[in-house]
Amino acid sequence: MSFFHCFGSSQSMNTKNECNFTSLCKFLRFLKGFCQNLPNFLSLKLFDRRRDTEFCAYIRRLLQNPLLNSIMISIISLNAVFLGLETDYAIKLLFFSFQLADLIMISIYTTEILLKFYVDPLNYWRSGYNLFDVLVLFIAYLPYTIDKNDIKHYRTWNIINGFQALKILKLISYNRGMRSLITALGQTVKTVIYVLVLLFLLMFIFAILGYGLYGDPETGDSKNWGNLASALFTLFCLVTVDGWTDFQDELDQRGFSASRAFTIVFILLGFFLFFNMSIGVVIMNIQDSTQNYERELKAEKQAALQANKQAILQRQQEEVNMLMHQQKTSEYKTFSELVEDFKKTLHHSDPMVLEDFCASIPFIDLYLTSLDLQDNTVYRLQELYYELVGTLNTILEDVREKSVLTPEKDMKS
Repeated sequence: MSFFHCFGSSQSMNTKNECNFTSLCKFLRFLKGFCQNLPNFLSLKLFDRRRDTEFCAYIRRLLQNPLLNSIMISIISLNAVFLGLETDYAIKLLFFSFQLADLIMISIYTTEILLKFYVDPLNYWRSGYNLFDVLVLFIAYLPYTIDKNDIKHYRTWNIINGFQALKILKLISYNRGMRSLITALGQTVKTVIYVLVLLFLLMFIFAILGYGLYGDPETGDSKNWGNLASALFTLFCLVTVDGWTDFQDELDQRGFSASRAFTIVFILLGFFLFFNMSIGVVIMNIQDSTQNYERELKAEKQAALQANKQAILQRQQEEVNMLMHQQKTSEYKTFSELVEDFKKTLHHSDPMVLEDFCASIPFIDLYLTSLDLQDNTVYRLQELYYELVGTLNTILEDVREKSVLTPEKDMKS
């Protein structure tokens, strides 16, 4: 009885543990979903009820203005010029002017970041480019927190001041083509890492083999193959095909004539296979990213053109409705009289609403396409006519030559 009692109690404990584990899994799934939807919930509940919606929309339009982007690109380029001038010690005497210009540019960067954060406080941190801008701005402020006149901190100040060149990379966030290339490089990293791991394994195997063959301190090349670190460095030089003949000459002078096969096999595998494979992967991903970028631009142009067409049609419909409304409340008896009187007030640059089918946008597109095809056909016919004229001219010249030669032969005979 005690055995069955213990067995029953253990079974009930297992059932309770399973229930607790199931409840814990459900709670963890709920917590995960809540954390994922928390930013969206906050953005919907808190920031959609902001009272300054009009001012926020104005700031958003200002940040999306192409003129502002051009101004920021010019400022970043000017900052790059100043950073280059600071490297010249003869011009570095104008330190106060450079420092004043740097403070103005840092204030512009800070204003830009604050405006972007004001427009969308939560989604601002989801963009990697925004995080990079914040990091660059933080590095830009660091030199002003260190006293460069102190000898202990001068080296640190000089190193941090060198990192100010990262501000030039802000150009990436303003150029869509550069962003597409950065995206392609990010997608390439995973594949390239696999290729580099295989290349490292190949180098490790050949390093162990080269150490065993040519690493003897007395008879071998201990400088280049004496330990694992030097062997790996030698193989890295062989992969880049930089000075590989010098390493081979060292082995030939020590009597390792068979080492040429070792060098050739490693260069074939390391350089021609793995190294070029990584370059090919990068080129393929960049090409795909460029094609996607071109397709997106084409789709945006088509969407903008369609939006313009819809705006024109809507404006025409509104003008027709307005004319119809005026007809009901005016002294004109028919719509034709109203239109004829309205035509008299039009200038040559004013749009005119017509009832004919030829005034519709689809018909105009079709008509222009037909004209292009007709021009192409006429151009081909002209080329054909030119070829026919040239052929007939050649035939005529041959007939003339034969007619001239025949009387001469008759005279001789």
